[in-house]
Amino acid sequence: MSKLVIVGTVAFDAIETPFGKTDKILGGAATYIGLSSAQFDIDPAIVSVVGGDFLQSDIQMLESKGINIQGLEVVKEGKTFFWSGKYHNDMNSRDTLATELNVLETFTPVVPDSYKDAQVVMLGNLHPMVQMSVIEQMHDPKMVVLDTMNFWMDIALDDLKKVISKVDVITINDEEARQLSGAYSLVNASKIIMEMGPKYVVIKKGEHGALIFHEDEMFFAPAMPLAEVFDPTGAGDTFAGGFTGYLAKTGDYSFESMKRAIIYGSCMASFCVEKFGTQRMEHLTKKEIDSRLQKFKSLTQYEIELS
Repeated sequence: MSKLVIVGTVAFDAIETPFGKTDKILGGAATYIGLSSAQFDIDPAIVSVVGGDFLQSDIQMLESKGINIQGLEVVKEGKTFFWSGKYHNDMNSRDTLATELNVLETFTPVVPDSYKDAQVVMLGNLHPMVQMSVIEQMHDPKMVVLDTMNFWMDIALDDLKKVISKVDVITINDEEARQLSGAYSLVNASKIIMEMGPKYVVIKKGEHGALIFHEDEMFFAPAMPLAEVFDPTGAGDTFAGGFTGYLAKTGDYSFESMKRAIIYGSCMASFCVEKFGTQRMEHLTKKEIDSRLQKFKSLTQYEIELS
C-alpha cells in the first residue's frame, strides 16, 4: 500500500459562520488532509503535535480511518494549538479571533522510520524551516507538495524560497500567488513561481475552483456549486488530501494525472464545507464520492462543433 507523509497541525478550532457557531472542535491542516487522503486506500501518516488536553476519542477516530499516528507527538504538560475565526456573510472572508500556538511553538517534526521511504509528502502550512526539516528526513520521495500562506511570505520569505526550491508542487491561493510572484496575471505568476523550483503550481480559487500550471500547459478544475456551505474551514487542506491521496494511490505524476488529482481534490473539498469542522469527512462514503465525481464530470463535459 502506498505511503503518504502528512505534516501539519492537529488542532482545536472554534468557528462562527452565518449558519451557527461551535465550541472547541477537532481541526488542523494535517487532520483534514489525513481524513481526505485516507479515502484512497493508501497508508497515510500524520506528523504533528498535540497537548495533554487532546481527546483520546479523536486519536481513536483518526486511527479508525486508517491514519497512522506514530508521528503524532503528545506533550502531556502542554496545550493543543487553538484557532478561532468568524466568517463574513460571503463565506470567503473571515476574521481570526484567536491563535494560540501552544505546543506548536516548539514543535520539531520527527518522521517515523517506517515512513521515510514514502513516495509522496504533503507539507501542510507551517513555518518553512519546519517543512524543510521534514524534506531532509525523507529518502528520495517522488513527489513533494508544499502548502503555504501569505503570513510566511511576510515574515520568512527567504526561508520560504529555500523550501520552494526543493518541492515539486506548490499549492497557494490566487492572492498569495500574486504576492509571491509580484505579477497580477495568474499565468505570469505561475511561470515566475515555477522558476523558483516547482514543476507544478496549483492555484486555489475557493468557490471558483482551482488551476494547475506546468511548463506551458494549464488546466482548470471547477468547484461544485452547492446549495449550502456551512463552514469553509479546512476546505483547502481537504483539497490537498484529495490531490495527494490520488497521486499516492496511482503513483503517476504526469500532468494528465495531476489534472485528475485536482478534480479529486475539488471533489473532496466540496464535502468538507457541508458541515462544521471534520464532521462531514468523518462519515463520508465511497459511494458518495463516486456519485459526486460523476457530477463533476457532467459539470465540465460538453460537445462543441467548430465552424
